[in-house]
Amino acid sequence: MSVNLADYEQATPFKGDYDKTLAQLQKRLAHILVAYIVYRQKAIILFEGQDSSGKSGIIQRLISGWDPRHFRVWPIGVPTEEEKSRHFLWRFWSKMPANGEVSIFDRSWYGRVLVERVDKLATDEEWQRSYDEINEFESLQCENGTKIIKIFCHITAKTQDERFKRRLDHPWKHVKISVADFHARDKRDEYKKAFLDMFDQCSMHWAPWHIIDANDKPAARIHALTLIADELEKNLPTAPPPVDPEIIKLAKEKFGIDIGN
Repeated sequence: MSVNLADYEQATPFKGDYDKTLAQLQKRLAHILVAYIVYRQKAIILFEGQDSSGKSGIIQRLISGWDPRHFRVWPIGVPTEEEKSRHFLWRFWSKMPANGEVSIFDRSWYGRVLVERVDKLATDEEWQRSYDEINEFESLQCENGTKIIKIFCHITAKTQDERFKRRLDHPWKHVKISVADFHARDKRDEYKKAFLDMFDQCSMHWAPWHIIDANDKPAARIHALTLIADELEKNLPTAPPPVDPEIIKLAKEKFGIDIGN
């Protein structure tokens, strides 16, 4: 997948009623999750992107109205010592969704070819062979019936700096800035190369990358949620499930109503 990130730097504002459109999308997504539960489908929604690119904001709006029993959000950070002693994908296997579940990853196994590559936490041999290992890992999930949606939120250096400054100036948001964020800021060119290699090596037809221009937050949120809804609905039965005959009988006996007809 050949990518020019400059194509995702327009910051085009959302044209329309943002609140109304967001509410409609959240209602649609709520129905989709019910269908996943009923038809025992499963999905992974994975987010990567620069610091302050709006991943968490999209996730917050995605899960609004979702039944918490059927999804999990996994914020992925530095691996523990036990995790470091094992293959880098080991810690993710237990986070894969079961039937009727959606697993959401705020950062993911791609840390191997991003931060671990850039900060030399993995050897060149380790991160280079990880592309094939990641593709095989994702292929296994797809073969097991899991839908994978991979979203990369892209922002320019200017946008990132502006958001950093706003966070630092806010008494309750400066805690969202870490020393690691400044460290990554100083390595923007190295990260850009790592992003482009990731798109090139790991955008397979069973799990392609979707890149979003995240420089305008409302537009990015609507774009991301629409994309997620469209992808989740693919090959998903659209008809409501049949009503249990025992429920039909009880509804008639207890309430005198006919359902399922």
